[in-house]
Amino acid sequence: MNLDNKYKVQLIKNMYGCDHLSVAELSKKIKKSIPFTSSLISEMIEDEVLEECGLAKSNGGRRPQLYAIKDNNFYTVGVAVNQIKATLAVFDLNGNQIIGPISRNIRLSKTGEDLVELGEFISESIVESDLDREKILGVGIGMPGFIDSIKGVNHTFLDSGTSSIVSYLEDVLGFSVFIDNDSSLIGLAELKQGCAKGHPNALVVNIGWGIGLGVVIAERVFRGEKGFAGEFSHIPLFDNNKICSCGKLGCLETESSLYVLLDAAREGLTDGAYTSLPDRLPEDPTEAVGLIFEAMKQGDTFSIGLLRQVGQNLGRGISILIHLFNPGLIVLSGMGSSPGRYWLPPVQQAINEHSIGKLAEKIELKISRLGPAAELVGAAALVVDRLEEVQVLERVN
Repeated sequence: MNLDNKYKVQLIKNMYGCDHLSVAELSKKIKKSIPFTSSLISEMIEDEVLEECGLAKSNGGRRPQLYAIKDNNFYTVGVAVNQIKATLAVFDLNGNQIIGPISRNIRLSKTGEDLVELGEFISESIVESDLDREKILGVGIGMPGFIDSIKGVNHTFLDSGTSSIVSYLEDVLGFSVFIDNDSSLIGLAELKQGCAKGHPNALVVNIGWGIGLGVVIAERVFRGEKGFAGEFSHIPLFDNNKICSCGKLGCLETESSLYVLLDAAREGLTDGAYTSLPDRLPEDPTEAVGLIFEAMKQGDTFSIGLLRQVGQNLGRGISILIHLFNPGLIVLSGMGSSPGRYWLPPVQQAINEHSIGKLAEKIELKISRLGPAAELVGAAALVVDRLEEVQVLERVN
């Protein structure tokens, strides 16, 4: 794809996640005349990037032609990395997942060996996908930590030596690579293809091994001065003398995360709780939490009860955000959102208890439709979000 024309890039970015748009709508979005926009669209149809997709509904006049990005013609690779494993999927430019998810256990740490293993995993997965490499526009990667997405550095994980994580992976893969904080990408996913689409101001809570936050302000993901906005986990809320992963005491993460849920489950099983869960949960945290979530959906009272205190603590933290941001929408997303509606009563109860009524009365609280796939969706969308930076690199076989 020829990405030299900045307005073609703008068209793709504005059409991503949309079913179809008219020339008039696209002209308004890129702030160019209708004749100029029509000419660009014609060129992109010839390049097989866009296609006609019927006529709009009639409003009494001539029905405008609608256009969409052509399916399965160009691709982005999304990678989600957490403290336990890495997961990869391939998407087309409409945000449709066409390959994956593919996972490998890679324990995220500060060592360079983990970065090498991550590079090998992505490279091997792309080769096994058997896609035309010329049609892959880039790789987006989400991961926890203090990430400088411009410099391509994670100050918390993955030591890349003298080069940046991005530079190292671009050399290995032969594609443009972009990295960002996992919670910012989950916010981006919800904004482009999830519950926050069309909402100018929203908070997206990433429930995982920690508790992250994607902040949507004026229909854009807010990342802060250095890209570190959204470290929701590390607000000190509790006088519990529990040490957080950040080294401080009493952070939200110490009373509300999937690790907290898992610890409570193991403790209850040791004490002889009546439950359909096995007496001993698997050592693998992801597998163990998956069993708990499945038991909840089957109506297991013990498993549902585990969510009560964790959810109330989460809602207490969210009430602080409500006072700071005055959002119109709060979305519970990420891998921990799988229990769905079971999160709503304890979180809403805590919001009611800890928030000023006038601030909280009209806020919508929703469970993500994207669920555990949100970070992958956001990682792929990151490539489109930074499409003007995509470069044609030497393709590594």
